[in-house]
Amino acid sequence: APATPTPTPAPEQSPSPAAQKTPTAVPQQTATLAPLALAKPPPTVDAQTVAALDTVYQAAVKANDIAIMDEILADDFVLVTDRGASLTKAELIKEAREKRTIYEHQEVEEGTKKVRVWRDTAVVTALLRIKGTRDQNPFDYKVWLSETYVRTATGWRYVFGQASNPFPKPDAK
Repeated sequence: APATPTPTPAPEQSPSPAAQKTPTAVPQQTATLAPLALAKPPPTVDAQTVAALDTVYQAAVKANDIAIMDEILADDFVLVTDRGASLTKAELIKEAREKRTIYEHQEVEEGTKKVRVWRDTAVVTALLRIKGTRDQNPFDYKVWLSETYVRTATGWRYVFGQASNPFPKPDAK
């Protein structure tokens, strides 16, 4: 009978400095099996990781924190707005740098965030409350937001978002 090949041990790797300091990093694992045999974290761990990362991202948007936005957004990121416009990562970073929008609120409504994970893809749905000024014009509304995150070699990245039509401001009759 033919001999069964013995798996070659995977070399141990240290996480990059960026992976060590950011929640976007997928935890590094040491294994003695071939890389394809490595187990992925349970979906609940992935869902919790993506939910936490999304909370960090929404806080970064509120604060116009371009460093965190840049780290979380994939280079080919696209956001489709409630008006049908497509915004790239570069456009969002530029807007944040210029501080055209000043947020009073940029938070997910309590109990509305749901994360669904399929292997290396996660979809977040949430009702987002947004209030502030854009170019000194006030706004106050809610949108349903769908966000797609993908696991990469350096961690989870936000690759695509789409917002619903806005709901009237919360105190509207």
